[in-house]
Amino acid sequence: METKKIAIIGLGNIGKAVAGNLNRGGRSFIVAGRDTWKVEETAKEWKGAQVKSIAEAVKEADIIIPAIWFNTVGEFITEYYGALQGKIIVDVSNPIAPDENGGFKKIIDAQASAGEINSEKLPKGAYLVKALGTLGAESLSSEAFANPRKVLFYATDEQSINPEVEQLIKDAGFEPLRVGGIDQSIRIEVFGDLHEFGAIGKTVTLDEAKTKI
Repeated sequence: METKKIAIIGLGNIGKAVAGNLNRGGRSFIVAGRDTWKVEETAKEWKGAQVKSIAEAVKEADIIIPAIWFNTVGEFITEYYGALQGKIIVDVSNPIAPDENGGFKKIIDAQASAGEINSEKLPKGAYLVKALGTLGAESLSSEAFANPRKVLFYATDEQSINPEVEQLIKDAGFEPLRVGGIDQSIRIEVFGDLHEFGAIGKTVTLDEAKTKI
């Protein structure tokens, strides 16, 4: 299988965690963000990272990971709509915001998912995968490359891309497990039954995960 080129857009907590894990796993990748200087400074610790503009990253990569807030994913898709054709987009977003009690609340309908909403916005020939946002950033970093490996769930309608998605997850230090199509992405978003901040409540091994799906 040909190794696909990866671009991480945005270096917040999730973006940094994914980049650090891929670097540890020996996978090369592109990083980009609005502030190129900050991206360059952050990326110095990752041997396999190339710093590009967002436009260059989207153009050059096969797998694009917009590690940005849910409410900005739509803007990103609109801005780079034409360049996203034929790409695999890994949606890490969770549709949440701080509530009045110091916690978080869902900002879309209770039965809706970020995965379904973002998938509908993509151009024809682009494939959305819900993945990498199924754990909090702390666990995404600390639990990578555990022995036995912990599971990262993913969801996508396009099963032909499963090998590329699963290789990405393995290179990030986890065991991939598909839960179904994008209509199942609500399960692996915050408050979903398979999210760390949902009913499952923790990271799990493959054997444990198989009892949950």
